[in-house]
Amino acid sequence: MIQILLAAGIALAVSIMLTPILIKAFSKQGFGQEIRTEGPASHQAKRGTPTMGGVAILTGIWAGYLGSHLIGLGMDNAEGPSASGLLVLGLTTALGGVGFLDDFIKIRKQRNLGLNKTAKLVGQFVAAIAFGILALQFRGDDGLTPGSVHLSYVRDIATVSLGSVVFIAFCYLLVSAWSNAVNLTDGLDGLAAGAMSFVLGAYVIITFWQFRYSCETNPGKGCYDVRDPLDLAVLCAAGAGACIGFLWWNAAPAKIFMGDTGSLALGGMLAGLSITTSTELLMVVIGALFVAEAASVVIQVAVFRSSRRRVFRMAPFHHHFELAGWAETTVIIRFWLLAAIASAIGLALFYSEYLAALGG
Repeated sequence: MIQILLAAGIALAVSIMLTPILIKAFSKQGFGQEIRTEGPASHQAKRGTPTMGGVAILTGIWAGYLGSHLIGLGMDNAEGPSASGLLVLGLTTALGGVGFLDDFIKIRKQRNLGLNKTAKLVGQFVAAIAFGILALQFRGDDGLTPGSVHLSYVRDIATVSLGSVVFIAFCYLLVSAWSNAVNLTDGLDGLAAGAMSFVLGAYVIITFWQFRYSCETNPGKGCYDVRDPLDLAVLCAAGAGACIGFLWWNAAPAKIFMGDTGSLALGGMLAGLSITTSTELLMVVIGALFVAEAASVVIQVAVFRSSRRRVFRMAPFHHHFELAGWAETTVIIRFWLLAAIASAIGLALFYSEYLAALGG
């Protein structure tokens, strides 16, 4: 528990102190955000706001994760970095690297388009495939690997076995879906960072619960066959702390944007966590806001191509409410509430499944 608190505290401190340094440095270098012309007119005033703030989030996550482990070396029962934690952190960083290139190209060419779709998909593909392959390695003393070839809700669904090849392809689907979903959500000041704080906070509870009732240390009904849940809790805490620290400067009116550097990295983190905690289906509930944002784009494109009509005034659908007359801060706060409600429902489902398994 101390390591979890340390990870959150260190990540928050690093993120909240590094972000204003980045704001000054990026402003001096002219690393400003380009705003798409077809977006809401009110957003044009944001042109030139420093971007690539995801660097602060990634730095905070690394500092919180490694710092908590270094301090924990002198503590009793403290655990070092694990295969699961490092794999998720590696996936997060790799996706952050893809996003950094995307942001940098936008800045250099002074346009709202960075990497082309093919280049971005290749980056996501390489990171996801590498993660999927490695997730089936590093078998622990208990025989568990970071990933499982079974589809999972709160634990493995034994009757649905994907096989190694399909599992790796499934990893790519999740990484691509979640990274793009968070990227689409990052369209209003602080929206993605605030929503991620709720989701990662929920996963701190989930992973710590999995550690407390793991089949290795507490065998019996309802126990969880998840490798390294405590280390994943430390990583989730670091991610939540880094997002909250960044949100201090990213909240409306934003002094800096996370850019694709942050949104792709955080989306990759969600995908990695869903796989290593055996909660791929539950993540759809906890991250429902991101799912809804991505779905609004899919629906808008599909309906427009088939009927030349629009379901929403603009997609992603947070812009729909802006164009309907809601103030930006109203949209943000209400969407944060939706993210909090989704996280609470996800936790309730997680706990109810535990009770059902215990009773069974």
